[in-house]
Amino acid sequence: MRILEANGLNKSFGGLAAVSQVDFFVNEGEILGLIGPNGAGKTTLFNLISGAIQMDSGTVEFNGTKISGMKPNQICRLGIGRSFQAAKNFAGMPVRQNVLMGALFGKKGRTAAQASKIVDEVLDFVGLTEQRDKMVPDIPLAHQKRLEVARALATQPKLLLLDEMMAGLNPSEVTEAMELVKKIRQSGITIIMIEHVMKAIMSICDRIVVLHHGAKIAEGTPQEISTSKTVIEVYLGEC
Repeated sequence: MRILEANGLNKSFGGLAAVSQVDFFVNEGEILGLIGPNGAGKTTLFNLISGAIQMDSGTVEFNGTKISGMKPNQICRLGIGRSFQAAKNFAGMPVRQNVLMGALFGKKGRTAAQASKIVDEVLDFVGLTEQRDKMVPDIPLAHQKRLEVARALATQPKLLLLDEMMAGLNPSEVTEAMELVKKIRQSGITIIMIEHVMKAIMSICDRIVVLHHGAKIAEGTPQEISTSKTVIEVYLGEC
């Protein structure tokens, strides 16, 4: 069953097409990879799905509901969470308060006690319980990345958009992050992930969509993408 379907997505900035006639879908329960060179339109696509920016044309449906044109808070409360390429954690708050912001924002009418319970569960799930009282600048990058994911998980999404959660991590941290992504999927959450770490993309994604200059140039299994002459020429040859 398709949990999200996008058709004919277009977005231009100052006459430059950032996303051009992009069609794709995500099946419930899968991990979909989104790759391409810098400037290919990957984060812009996330921004269109999450409502951070409005598309020029096209439609996005989530669980059969048209979400294109909705505000980000409405989309979040329907069940789409996201992380950001550059961590958007609240530096002036401790780790637990950051996650609490997600829990309180995610659903209307949630009590403080309910939100607090969700926060503790999420911190345990991502392995940040011991860091809960530390200020964001006092935890390492790998934990800041996990905190970004934790805040999104606290909204209790059905679909999670992960934007380069492994960027800047060392090999052992990448392996740990891959295990976390698989754990999230096992918990019943569908994932779309933007990533330049090919080890991760090729190992854990069910399918991959490739963007170049805002357009979709390929889609398929990791094996199909890794052997695509077009993808090798425009992207994989650079990795």
